[in-house]
Amino acid sequence: MSRLNLGKINHLVNDWPSGAVYLASWLKKRGVSNQLLDRYKKSEWVDAVGSGAVKRTGDKVNYQGGLYALQTQLHSSIHVGGKSALALQGRAHYLQLGQVKVSLFGDWKERLPQWFQDAWHGEFEYFKTSFLPPLLGLVEYEAMGFTIKISAPARAMMECLYLAPAKQDLQECYELMEGLTQLRPQLVQELLESCTSIKVKRLFLYMGKKSKQPWLEYVNLEKVHLGSGKRNLVPGGVYSPEYQLTLPRELI
Repeated sequence: MSRLNLGKINHLVNDWPSGAVYLASWLKKRGVSNQLLDRYKKSEWVDAVGSGAVKRTGDKVNYQGGLYALQTQLHSSIHVGGKSALALQGRAHYLQLGQVKVSLFGDWKERLPQWFQDAWHGEFEYFKTSFLPPLLGLVEYEAMGFTIKISAPARAMMECLYLAPAKQDLQECYELMEGLTQLRPQLVQELLESCTSIKVKRLFLYMGKKSKQPWLEYVNLEKVHLGSGKRNLVPGGVYSPEYQLTLPRELI
């Protein structure tokens, strides 16, 4: 291997965050051709992660390393959300991440690359939706040797409610809301004003009021559009007139 190519790989490996994935397309823009990347694989500098992505040989990578590639190299909005994001931030202590699938959210136009699906098949659920702006309410999370963006608690709670009741239990949502006593009112305001799901906004405010959240008094409800008409969320439930929701009896 030429001195120039050795210099490229040395520079690449030295700057490579531990546990991160790099995309072949991203490396190509930085002077590492597909042919050269194949030579690096044969020399056991890097290993393939599905088709079109690589990791440093010897590194242990998980889905977070894959998200690092999506977010930093493709500028994707795909992120950890819902109760998975709450658990990563210590807001859902009783949830066992090792026993449930990680919830990933992205814009409805964003497809999860095949290499990502192949590498972590069965470890996650991906939800494509645009009920919130793609980047509003995301925060940085320190992973292994890098940072990724995940939902802040307020956005994560709304993502839980978006999945309810079909994929997320409403009672569990309420229990999660009870622990969110320190949400930032300004972010809550922005999220509520930007949210396009009437169901999510009504549930968020209902649960916030029922759990007596202190930040709720700083939210200007006059700026939040709550739509019209009733929302029957569960069969045989009890109707709550304030937010026009039919809910499980235990939540009334």
